[in-house]
Amino acid sequence: MLGIKKLLSQTNKSKMLSPSNTPYMLIGEAKGTKALANAFYDEMESNIHLQELLAIHKQPLDDIREKFSQYLSGWLGGPPLYETKYGHPRLRQRHMHVAVTKKQAELWMLCMNNAMEKTIENDALKKHLHQAFKQLALHMVNQ
Repeated sequence: MLGIKKLLSQTNKSKMLSPSNTPYMLIGEAKGTKALANAFYDEMESNIHLQELLAIHKQPLDDIREKFSQYLSGWLGGPPLYETKYGHPRLRQRHMHVAVTKKQAELWMLCMNNAMEKTIENDALKKHLHQAFKQLALHMVNQ
């Protein structure tokens, strides 16, 4: 699986991203990362089309919101909060107990796209992140 840094460097024609100008920094660092994670789960809880995706998540979502924010911090090029606290994410392994289908990956992307629309103003950044998140979502498919 391509990491976000490699994917973004391959698709970054505008040169808006660099080691000192990461997606983490461009979305507002910790505050922006937490806003994206919360918007993602707010969308999942409120969008009727995402109920299938919501149903596979342990309730309440408080802990998962925090863990997702920590994961996104490192994934977006900021502090590796998740790895520091829990070790390597091993996303596929951690999700193997759940049957992840292509449809669920598409629902996950719908949720993430809506969250990005609500929290990220930079259209070029959203486009780059969409590509990276899509690759991540498809990587998780195990059925």
